[in-house]
Amino acid sequence: MSDQSRAELAQLLLPVIRWSPERGFADARPLIEQALGLGVGGFLLVGGEQDGVRALAKELQLKSRHPLLIAAELERGAGQQFAGATGLPPVAAITAMGDLEALRRAARLTAREARTMGVNWNLGPVCDLDLLAENPLIGSRALGNDARKVAPLVTAWIEACQAEGVLACAKHFPGIARATHDVHLEPSTVDTPADQLKELDLHPFRAAISGGVASVMTAHVAYPALDSSRVPASLSREMLQWLLRQQLKFDNLIVSDLMTLPGVWEGRDARAACVLALRAGCDVRLGPGDLGATLDALEAGLEDGTLDPERVKQSVRRRLKWAQWASPPNDWRRPSGADTAWGALLADKVLRIEHGPVPPMGSVTEVAIVDDDESVESRRVDRTGIVDAMRLAGNDARIVSAPTAASGGPLVIALFADYLPGKGRHRLHDDTVRQVRALAAQAEALQRGVVLVGLGDPRWVAQVGLTCPTIIAWSGDRVMQQAAGRGLLRKR
Repeated sequence: MSDQSRAELAQLLLPVIRWSPERGFADARPLIEQALGLGVGGFLLVGGEQDGVRALAKELQLKSRHPLLIAAELERGAGQQFAGATGLPPVAAITAMGDLEALRRAARLTAREARTMGVNWNLGPVCDLDLLAENPLIGSRALGNDARKVAPLVTAWIEACQAEGVLACAKHFPGIARATHDVHLEPSTVDTPADQLKELDLHPFRAAISGGVASVMTAHVAYPALDSSRVPASLSREMLQWLLRQQLKFDNLIVSDLMTLPGVWEGRDARAACVLALRAGCDVRLGPGDLGATLDALEAGLEDGTLDPERVKQSVRRRLKWAQWASPPNDWRRPSGADTAWGALLADKVLRIEHGPVPPMGSVTEVAIVDDDESVESRRVDRTGIVDAMRLAGNDARIVSAPTAASGGPLVIALFADYLPGKGRHRLHDDTVRQVRALAAQAEALQRGVVLVGLGDPRWVAQVGLTCPTIIAWSGDRVMQQAAGRGLLRKR
């Protein structure tokens, strides 16, 4: 096998660089050096601080022998991943406002902030419909549940993002709306008939393709009605070559979801899955596992005829085309002061009040935190945002484990509960429900009211069964915690 073939195969791999609060990107340095030496086609960044990300992205591009795709999942603004950037509400909260221009502006702000950090590929929008409460992954990440209404929202998001020089990514093809298992934990199969999938689930993807989306991400979910072999879409030539390429006429970049997720393994390891994904039609693979071992497996696939050399070259050309499209010049628009000010206010605008009105807070406000997401690795956000925002506004807000006599105002119960990767369920733990109800009863015994703050999808909040005044804050991200804190003090 020639060095050129190995170099071409390396371009189709995008390893993950993870930041840690304690050591920054230091622990990722050996991987970065190995990846640049092999000639990978880009990186997926998870976490970081705005200035550090900017410096790292510049370094990676300068040291690479070809333009890189620098990707990040920024569904909820650049602040979703990078400290110092603007965090935004989930798209479901924005679309609930019924303001299409707000969605465009959110996508535009996200892309502008991403570009200033050197991130040129946003792994969004989610094109999956919000069809099942039992789905453990989608929830408020979706633009809606009506395929016809979601389609123009998808188009608007993609156009706004790509107008700023950042690739968009329609995911997770052909749609994971009907999946009831979390592919971060186990394999998943959707048994819906093909005509329903094509009529509804595929409709937002058709809109994305018509809108010129740069990339489509595949689902690690099996669809027997679309491919009787029952392999996940990421490994299915039937779904990627025939359905996506031939029938839907998509000729841009196909990218896999993370190849280290158990949903794509089932009888194979990440190396074998990477070979099958390339054979099926995935141009590039995110998180391919051990780079050297995966490259060895891909080379063996070329030698034994599993992989078509011409297909590999097509994928190399597609990756290079879009990496060049996203390369500087540096004349892209930076976010203005008006952009970031608007983004900061958006979180306040999407708050929703149920069973209201919210009573006035006391001079001392006690906030009890109930965390249904505590064990989920993907949820690393601290839980102090509500009290920090209230203290900044002059209120003596305190985190407590139970209501006390120190406050005569209502007890605030902050419930963190959402659909999260790796959580694997769509119902609150029984202990969570008991804890919320016990706190409410303790407040009532002290003749105090209760205000519930739901930091997650509204369906989780409804499961506690309380009818006290409730603020729906849509997610547990710090930006939404702070908005909820301000919302508690807002004069009505």
